[in-house]
Amino acid sequence: MQSDNPIIKVAFKDLNFTKAEMKIIEPLFHKINVKKGTILLNAGDLVDVQYYILEGCLRTFHTDSHGKEHTIQFGIKDWWVSDFTALLDSDKAILTIEAIQDSTVYKISKQDMNDLYTKIPKIDSYFRIKLERSFAAFQKRILSYLSQSAAERYLNFINTYPNIEKNVKNYHIASYLGMTTESLSRIRKEL
Repeated sequence: MQSDNPIIKVAFKDLNFTKAEMKIIEPLFHKINVKKGTILLNAGDLVDVQYYILEGCLRTFHTDSHGKEHTIQFGIKDWWVSDFTALLDSDKAILTIEAIQDSTVYKISKQDMNDLYTKIPKIDSYFRIKLERSFAAFQKRILSYLSQSAAERYLNFINTYPNIEKNVKNYHIASYLGMTTESLSRIRKEL
């Protein structure tokens, strides 16, 4: 059965639910409209939620001991974002999550998500597949850092994430790619 609720219609678009299952899912997700610049999670906070992005763009980053920000992930429409290491370990965040565009997100607690996995097993399978794909993407990114030139990393980024590249500031992209904004500008000019 189809639902008009965006969390079911969009986030779980590949799954079909009964009315009873929809009644279980819907109250567990909380819609939040966030303005550009809003911090959803600060490093040091306890992490017990994850976010589904309905609209907008979020950035997950780590600030090192010198105050330099390292962008770990951009989250756009139909992505799930959290400090997953801290979430899974029930620990304090090492990452910060910031809205870099006005965004609409749905928040769900770790406990509520675990309850969904138990009550609706197809959601557990759905997220296992998403997690496997995310893990593979992170491995590819690490390998690109180790084996590709800065220009190759940039080309790979714009080919893989064209919707992110046109909506994100240069210094965020440079941080994500592990280079300075000057290097990114030089690479763009050369290409």
